[in-house]
Amino acid sequence: MMVAPHPVVAEVTARIRERSRALRADYLARMEAAHLQGPARAQLGCGNLAHGFAAAGADKPRLREGRGAHLGIVTAYNDMLSAHQPMEHYPTLIRAAARDAGGSAQVAGGVPAMCDGVTQGRAGMELSLFSRDTIALATAVSLSHDMFDGALMLGVCDKIVPGLLIGALGFGHLPVVFVPAGPMPSGIPNKEKARVRQRFATGEATREELLEAEAASYHTGGTCTFYGTANSNQMLMEVMGLHVPGSAFVPPGTALRDALTVAATQCALRASALGEAHAPLALTLDEKAIVNAMVGLAATGGSTNHAIHLVAIARAAGLVIDWDDLDALSRATPLLARIYPNGSADVNHFHAAGGLAFVIRELLDAGLLHEDVRCVHGGSLRDQAREPWLDGTTLRWRDPPTRPLDPSVLRGIDDPFDREGGLRRLQGNLGRAIVKVSAVAPQFRAIRAPARVFDSQDAVLAAYKAGGLTGDFVAVVRGQGPRANGMPELHKLTPTLAAMQDRGQHVALLTDGRMSGASGKVLAAIHVVPEAADAGSIARLRDGDLVRIDAEAGILDAEVAPAAWAAREPAMLPLAGNRAGTGRELFGVMRAHAGSAEQGASCLFFDEARLDEARAGQARTDA
Repeated sequence: MMVAPHPVVAEVTARIRERSRALRADYLARMEAAHLQGPARAQLGCGNLAHGFAAAGADKPRLREGRGAHLGIVTAYNDMLSAHQPMEHYPTLIRAAARDAGGSAQVAGGVPAMCDGVTQGRAGMELSLFSRDTIALATAVSLSHDMFDGALMLGVCDKIVPGLLIGALGFGHLPVVFVPAGPMPSGIPNKEKARVRQRFATGEATREELLEAEAASYHTGGTCTFYGTANSNQMLMEVMGLHVPGSAFVPPGTALRDALTVAATQCALRASALGEAHAPLALTLDEKAIVNAMVGLAATGGSTNHAIHLVAIARAAGLVIDWDDLDALSRATPLLARIYPNGSADVNHFHAAGGLAFVIRELLDAGLLHEDVRCVHGGSLRDQAREPWLDGTTLRWRDPPTRPLDPSVLRGIDDPFDREGGLRRLQGNLGRAIVKVSAVAPQFRAIRAPARVFDSQDAVLAAYKAGGLTGDFVAVVRGQGPRANGMPELHKLTPTLAAMQDRGQHVALLTDGRMSGASGKVLAAIHVVPEAADAGSIARLRDGDLVRIDAEAGILDAEVAPAAWAAREPAMLPLAGNRAGTGRELFGVMRAHAGSAEQGASCLFFDEARLDEARAGQARTDA
């Protein structure tokens, strides 16, 4: 019997539904209008169809005759990005699996996939967040050919999965299944890597020592094994019902991984309008699925980047969420996992301890997840709480362990690591922000200290190297929001701030930028809105102002006399250097039209009807 929703889960779900009523109705009406009877390609003219199957080889007769469902593969494969390298041969496997199941498949298109690990601290990082919207656009182009009855999304990493999902939601009349690649084998312990990084930041380790540690951590194909944005993506796809159950953390290059990819293909065919279990994306991803995503994020201490991405994903589905929703759900959800940077274990250890199947079952039994989401495999979320295994060559599923196999990594709902989840919303006279508390020790979750104000992370590091960062302080790094410079991650600061904290200083970060999904043990109030480029209050801060950040109480204040605070002009930002180079000149339109971080930091949800009305009004005035 289905467990009744937790009161907070029910309340937040209801307010999202009510808040989104008109927008969601419009979205569903558009998806219903796009729904077709019979194969999608049957609507094409002869010339259009001939172009579509010209290079289809063995699948040409089936495509020509209109037999069976046809799947579009949207791939983010490249072999520089280790997490995506294993997907090189997936299209061949998928085409064969579709053929065996009476359908067919083609690569509909490719999308870019940048590696934040490569661009971290570089100019290219200023393109990272906007690459999500670029991927969404490329996904829409890929699926725009009216050839497909369903879609498979091949992607894993930070902006790629959110971008693929946002783009796919424009084709929500189709079923969409996400196909991951799995994590690389565990390398050196993540804490050892972090220790070497801190030693390098303080001048105690050489570049060669640092490179050796990094290369021993990121050492082969597969996803990086810490619990950052990439692995948080996989958790989200599971709790929203967009994966074949248990797909997230099965390693690449194994028979089980291949069997799951075949199963994803079969699932997409069954879920098409021509199959026996029609499950269009528009109905799978509803307000209940979005609430599940926020609960899963809180329960596992997932990436802060999803405080932005989930807002944009929801908006693409005609749903409106905000950080109050995330905060309420996080405070009602216990923390069940300790995965680096929230602990010492990596995702392979988490998976072996019981993994997502265990977490999903525990949350379902507590009423913290909606069981009745319409999963792509045709079942409910209860079916997602199972783990895959191979019985010879046959793919089967079984229940997860009744108790966690390693309680230092995974806990049950009755014995959590923390009674509340990993994320908080802060607010005060400095605006609103997000903070990840799951990796921060309780004694460091609040600070009241003078501000040290900088316009870049490099300026912080230069001050540190010059010996100018002594005593307790809040490092304020402003001008890092989406409209300023694309909202880069400031992960390069983590080792230096952590080293200062370890030597006894009480420090924190305050920024309108982002941190890596691997943000760690230093208190970081991030994603501040309004951002400095929008004359937000963070631009009013001056060196020496007392700043109070309290993650438990949800406070973000500058302790400046109200009259003096109101009289201050926001500082002018030196942004000329962020406008060009490394392709940044091509992204000016995204910087100009990006919404705030709490709105998803996207340029895609532009109200053309309102613009048309404004233009018509201006034309009448001019006449």
